Amino acid sequence: MAGLDKPQIVTHVHKSLPFTLFDARWIPCSARFVVLGSHPRNTGALHVYEMSKGDVKLLAEVEKRSAFKCGTFGATSLQERHLATGDFNGELMTWDLERLDLPVYNTKAHSEIINTIDGCGGLGIGGGAPEIVTGSRDGSVKVWDVRQKDVPVANMEPAEGKARRDCWTVAFGNSHDDSERYVCAGYDNGDLKMFDLRTMSVRWEKNLKNGICGLEFDRKDIKMNKLLVATLEAKFHVFDVHLQHPKDGFPSLDQKAHKSTIWCVKHLPQNRDVFMTTGGNGSVNLWKYTYPGKRETKDSEGIPMGVVGSLDLLQNVTLSTQPIASFDWNSEKEGLSVCTSFDQSFRILIVTQLKNIY
Repeated sequence: MAGLDKPQIVTHVHKSLPFTLFDARWIPCSARFVVLGSHPRNTGALHVYEMSKGDVKLLAEVEKRSAFKCGTFGATSLQERHLATGDFNGELMTWDLERLDLPVYNTKAHSEIINTIDGCGGLGIGGGAPEIVTGSRDGSVKVWDVRQKDVPVANMEPAEGKARRDCWTVAFGNSHDDSERYVCAGYDNGDLKMFDLRTMSVRWEKNLKNGICGLEFDRKDIKMNKLLVATLEAKFHVFDVHLQHPKDGFPSLDQKAHKSTIWCVKHLPQNRDVFMTTGGNGSVNLWKYTYPGKRETKDSEGIPMGVVGSLDLLQNVTLSTQPIASFDWNSEKEGLSVCTSFDQSFRILIVTQLKNIY
């Protein structure tokens, strides 16, 4: 691809707001999205917008007692489309966006800030019950079913007396039937842990030597295929997780990018081998993963082991002088996305020529 045949990243809308933005999420099957953040007085800001005639229109705004850090629609149904949020007070809440006066569900999930949240089992994505996973500064990772009040269905935390590391990011994966589901968690000291929720055990762990800022499976509702992990020190890792070697684990490649912290990684819903990374220098990078000719080989003892592929940078654009802290693709309109940055603004982006990627 050359010239205009390459994907282009175009800013469609740029809007500044009078508060710090931490997250933005598209409302499923709509042209609407939510923005979450913190007012200067440390109260929570939740705005609902709709794309309209080449611009955005504010549909609703509310202020809550505690600042919002993260949100997900991953555990809701398409009929309800409830937003789950984590806040600075450690509370997990779900919201009906048509009636924002009181939460549909709330629980004191953690003793400190909820840094990260993900959902699975909703929207027809993944098997099993709809569940929400949260990760916190208190060192614990918890899985919640909103039909069960106040008690998590799983709690992964250090044993008594062990050091508690700040959990920065969590993600569901391997939810290909009603019994299988994994949670991956990344911590401030570079620990990467993969929990098997069926057996309630640690399936795999590794230390990446730098704090882990973001991670995502390429798809939640298939057997594990690839895992993308972003870290401090301008590096991200791609793990081929379809085959685990008993000694060497999963094969991986790492890539320098953004000349700064990589805050976020998001796979394109319409093509799991294309993904976006966002940087602390205000840039976004579009990547393509290419599988190797053979995904499996054997070690010197004849034990099967995986083979990792390669990466190509398709496009990169600098949008801001501040970090791009969150990014979300629209699952219906290919190439449409929303991102937030610490310049107190959000941007609607359009990525062109995605169908030409092969």
